[in-house]
Amino acid sequence: MPFRHKRNIMPLIVKAAELGFAAPQVVAHRVTRMAMAGVSPTARDRNEFRRMGTEKIAAFMESWSAMAMETLRANQALIASFWSWIWSPWLDRKPCTTSHLHNAALGVLGKGIAPVHRRAVANAKRLTRTRLF
Repeated sequence: MPFRHKRNIMPLIVKAAELGFAAPQVVAHRVTRMAMAGVSPTARDRNEFRRMGTEKIAAFMESWSAMAMETLRANQALIASFWSWIWSPWLDRKPCTTSHLHNAALGVLGKGIAPVHRRAVANAKRLTRTRLF
């Protein structure tokens, strides 16, 4: 399966920047909430703390599986490119190059950051509307 397009790096940069702004906001809000809750958190605090843990695990698992599937797809494309070059050298096809590998790596990174980005940005929006006390 030949590589058909170049990946644009800008969406990955934008997601990384948004994640870089959203994650500290979420952490600051949650740490403040933990400090204010003290030894006897309210039901609302306990729900937020529980949600914090389950969201991290879910985002990690979703990110891991998306990266694994994209890696599998990229490996299949690279193998197909290699074998078509080996078995059909007269067709003037080029073997995989560093740009193919670069595009494959960007694809894996993009798939991996998407679930974490989605949850962190959504949490930042939700928690900015939430009062701490």
